Amino acid sequence: MLNRPILCVDDDPSTLGLMREILQTDHRLVFALSGMGALQAVGKHSPALILLDVQMSDLSGFEVARRLKADPKTEPIPIIFVTSLADEVDEQAGFDSGGVDYITKPISPPIVRARVRTHLSLVRVAALEASHRAAISMLGEAGHYNDTDTGAHIWRMAAFSRLLAQAAGWSDEAASLLELAAPMHDTGKIGIPDAILKKPGRLTADEWVIMKTHSRIGYDILSKNDAPLFQLAAEIALRHHEKWDGSGYPDGLAGDDIPQSARIVAVADVFDALSMRRPYKEPWPLEHILIALDEGAGVHLEAKMVGIFKDILPKIQEVKAHWDAQERESRSGPAQLWRGGRGNAGRATMDAILARNPVSGAGDSVKK
Repeated sequence: MLNRPILCVDDDPSTLGLMREILQTDHRLVFALSGMGALQAVGKHSPALILLDVQMSDLSGFEVARRLKADPKTEPIPIIFVTSLADEVDEQAGFDSGGVDYITKPISPPIVRARVRTHLSLVRVAALEASHRAAISMLGEAGHYNDTDTGAHIWRMAAFSRLLAQAAGWSDEAASLLELAAPMHDTGKIGIPDAILKKPGRLTADEWVIMKTHSRIGYDILSKNDAPLFQLAAEIALRHHEKWDGSGYPDGLAGDDIPQSARIVAVADVFDALSMRRPYKEPWPLEHILIALDEGAGVHLEAKMVGIFKDILPKIQEVKAHWDAQERESRSGPAQLWRGGRGNAGRATMDAILARNPVSGAGDSVKK
């Protein structure tokens, strides 16, 4: 991003000369004398920011902006219109076409420098956030690297967690942080041997002892970073298998001693695990899932949190439909094969588990 230039576009060479004089000391610049020239320059130079004249002979600045915003590759580039037009209608047209700001002619050097500095700063913040999200995505995927049939599970579950946190009274900012932290809850599984993670049948008692260490492994990895996001992720990784009645692990915490973040993620995780298709089971019908949540309330899950989750179920289903559609689109042909073969046997097994202990059984079945 630091090497990307600023593109200055104007059909008046004197204006471009003035822009060069104002900005060349601090920024790398490229220039275009027309709307079509601007589109070509964007393709060639991938600018970090565009200073764009509105009134040009071939394409107006508004039309150039609309074309750039219609292309996912160029849509993120911020556009500042440089124009002598200043009435409210023109400003609205500029913002509607995708501009982020206006500089009015005659050009004031201090204003140009300030606006450029502000919007380049926002670009840097956006780039940093994107890199953080990429790192979070990699950690989330790492925890499920050997669990190849989970699909979009961690991302759906994270979206459910955000909705549930908001409904439980968390601020939008805190709920967004939880959504970013939740996908890392199983990071510790990277420390579990493949023979256990990939075992098709139930785990032995000794294997379960090893499997349960993933929560502390995840905590040890994530807690090394002092950032609030990773501290929250570490908390969730350590506590998302604690149960309301104290029968969970690693420390047998009960009730309100379990951090609310982990209580939220636990409800979202169970709902999604039961609602998703796996090699050994079909998705459970919604009515069976709700029965499982009710029977788990006060045992595995916090009853109040289950009630809140059910209250927002229409929103949950909207988010689930969105992620299910994305998963269908991304699924390759050969990956469809796992739908068959074991489906009926898996359903019978899971129905039997539901009759005994729905939530605990579901957790065992997906090696949580």
